[in-house]
Amino acid sequence: MKLTNIIALIALSALTSLAVAGEIKPYNQQEFDALTQQGKPVVLDISAPWCPTCKQQKPIIDGLMQQPAYKDVTLMTIDFDSAKPTLKKYKVTMQSTLIAFKGANEVGRSVGDTTPTGLEGLIKKTVN
Repeated sequence: MKLTNIIALIALSALTSLAVAGEIKPYNQQEFDALTQQGKPVVLDISAPWCPTCKQQKPIIDGLMQQPAYKDVTLMTIDFDSAKPTLKKYKVTMQSTLIAFKGANEVGRSVGDTTPTGLEGLIKKTVN
């Protein structure tokens, strides 16, 4: 197989995997409002870089967001240390908090869970 064909296959594979992955992005109030008003599933991920629990959650959450079942879910990250007004709005008192929304309705909340089953159960609530 020619090198150009191999490169094309790798690029196509990368694009295909992106198409089936949920989006992970920093929190933005306007975008959150737009997504929830459209009935889209959103998970807020409140974490801190110094938090060991958050570090345990991250690879699990990132892996879940790669699954085709959650391709329509948007995960919005919020920094616990610098977003105090946003934390107050969502009544968050601890880092390692995840809040699941199905449209404008909060459908689940988790604090400190590092189990794949528990984290997936929370994300699953946004799409079922």
